[in-house]
Amino acid sequence: MLNAIINFFKSLNNNSHPGEIAHAASIGVLLGFLPKDNALWYILFIFFLFVRINKAVYLLVILGIGTFAFSLDNLFDKIGYAVLTFEKLTPIFSSLLETPFVAFTNFNNTIVMGSLVFGILAYFPVYLLARLFVKLWRSTLAPKISSLKIWQAIKKLPFVNKIFSVSEKISEVTKR
Repeated sequence: MLNAIINFFKSLNNNSHPGEIAHAASIGVLLGFLPKDNALWYILFIFFLFVRINKAVYLLVILGIGTFAFSLDNLFDKIGYAVLTFEKLTPIFSSLLETPFVAFTNFNNTIVMGSLVFGILAYFPVYLLARLFVKLWRSTLAPKISSLKIWQAIKKLPFVNKIFSVSEKISEVTKR
């Protein structure tokens, strides 16, 4: 977990393409909102591990959003109910339920469908905000933070220095 946090800040400061970071944040939001107790979540999670995105951002956003996503269940329930009871989609949902293994995704659960639709609708705004944040971070915030005296003092602490050195060794091993 600590390595993911360190890699997150490294990716903000290095030559990672801002689009990779923004897509990772958007996909992380989508999966963070989805309930984790169904096959759909696991299928999407594994699928996106093979996509070229920043994995540290992906995992941290899933964890961050997942911690409070349950508080939006009433909203997801209303959205899911509206989608699942939309008359023109009923034949599609009926045929999907008859398809083997599709029912394991729990797409017919109002909270699952609502969170999926909400996550898909949130994808583009989150992408734009994440790209803007990366640009702002690299141009303005990172130089200001690195010049702060408190940051210089924190970096000199033996424990923090050890964490950075271990993280660099782990990064070297994973690049091979």
